[in-house]
Amino acid sequence: MDTKWLEDFVSLAETRSFSRSAQLRHVTQPAFSRRIQALEAWTGIDLVDRSSYPTRLTPAGETFHAQALEILGALQATRNMMRSHQAAGQDMIEFAVPHTLAFTFFPHWLMDLRQRFPDLKSRLTALNVHDAVLRLTEGGCDLLIAYHHAAQPLQLSSDRYEMLTLGRETLAPYAKADADGQPMFRLPGRLGVRVPFLSYASGAYMARLVEVILKEAPQPAALDPIYETDMAEGLKAMALEGHGLAFLPVSSVGKELKARRLVPAAPSGSFELTMEVRIYRERPEVARHAKPAAQAVWDFLRQRQG
Repeated sequence: MDTKWLEDFVSLAETRSFSRSAQLRHVTQPAFSRRIQALEAWTGIDLVDRSSYPTRLTPAGETFHAQALEILGALQATRNMMRSHQAAGQDMIEFAVPHTLAFTFFPHWLMDLRQRFPDLKSRLTALNVHDAVLRLTEGGCDLLIAYHHAAQPLQLSSDRYEMLTLGRETLAPYAKADADGQPMFRLPGRLGVRVPFLSYASGAYMARLVEVILKEAPQPAALDPIYETDMAEGLKAMALEGHGLAFLPVSSVGKELKARRLVPAAPSGSFELTMEVRIYRERPEVARHAKPAAQAVWDFLRQRQG
């Protein structure tokens, strides 16, 4: 059994909605439903009454819900106990970072930080946005770096977590350049001709930001989704081969733009969105782990932002 099934089930018990829980768990609704079914197959009994709306648990499901909470709590307590034995790692700062930022923003940002902290030791865990946030809330990292946009804020309570802004990033459409240096595909597209679209997987954070862009665009885009993946690097690779158009962070395509291997696929200022890059941590008064090295970095970043 995958422990993520337990987390899915607890989410469903709280929301009473497959669609809402799938959104919160950053997976498609069919994938979420399959995971709940897999859990039911493992337990050998129906846990969810699908004949009612809102969705409710069966009596067996109610019993299992209490057990799932206890199991997940015990697992987290055990993990925290193991972390307490890492005395030698108190100077190791653990970062949780979504994949796109791990490839683009983080290496350069860390090199800049080393100018101030030459002996800094760090460990990076690259995850999807949901799991990166979960890593912070479960005490599995010291610092979380993630994108932020007002239309898609992270669900982190300001009573428990604080944040600083590290910079800004623009998400915009790009395509391979043709022999004349023009984009092979461009938005909004021509009447009757749909643009091959390389998209983020449904439920991914970047997919939701692309939805915001398309919803707010002055003209509807004639897109034909032909490929999807969770990672911007995967979309960039497909765009470089000329498969279609992809929305990518500007920082991820700097070299390709300079070499004219990729070019903007929409008029300047249209079909794009600017978001913040933020860093989060637990507030010191409620933090489960307080590392002097992480505190020193936070103090430096806060002073620099100020």
